[in-house]
Amino acid sequence: MTNEKRILVLGVGNVLYTDEGIGVRAAEHLQAEYEFSDNVTVMDGGTLGTRLMGPIMESDYLIVCDAVLGDGPPGSIYRLTGEDLRQSLAFKNSMHDTDLVDTLIYCELAGNRPEAVIIGMEPEDYQTMATDLSGAADANLPQMIKHVLAEVESAGGTHTMRENKSEEVVYVPRSSC
Repeated sequence: MTNEKRILVLGVGNVLYTDEGIGVRAAEHLQAEYEFSDNVTVMDGGTLGTRLMGPIMESDYLIVCDAVLGDGPPGSIYRLTGEDLRQSLAFKNSMHDTDLVDTLIYCELAGNRPEAVIIGMEPEDYQTMATDLSGAADANLPQMIKHVLAEVESAGGTHTMRENKSEEVVYVPRSSC
């Protein structure tokens, strides 16, 4: 049996509302661009709420990628733990099924609540119905991904760039068009 932490990188949000989907877009890029050690799983959690309990409970360390309402300018990157988790849109009953803090509480009641951290970004627009990220979110997505990769490493996971990157990346940044 291995002593490695089981790490879950969970991208959450609603991709139909501009920057509300930043977490999912980050997960898509991580899946397309990187290969991870066997103890790391990257998952698009969308707006599944309590339906994410299974994968969350199977992890020891949870890294949530999401839009975060802080005090910084759009595109600012945040690392949140503990009570600060509620700054994440996923933790505020936005377009998500349920508050993810409640989901973590349910996981604890059911027997396993992993240590959780959010790597989030201040949205520029999370109310306009559009599948593209705002300019600020698009420009800062690579920085957000660097922070997620650093968090994976600090938790005991590894990553390498894919030699043959996936051709199934759904999101194409505006700057690439």
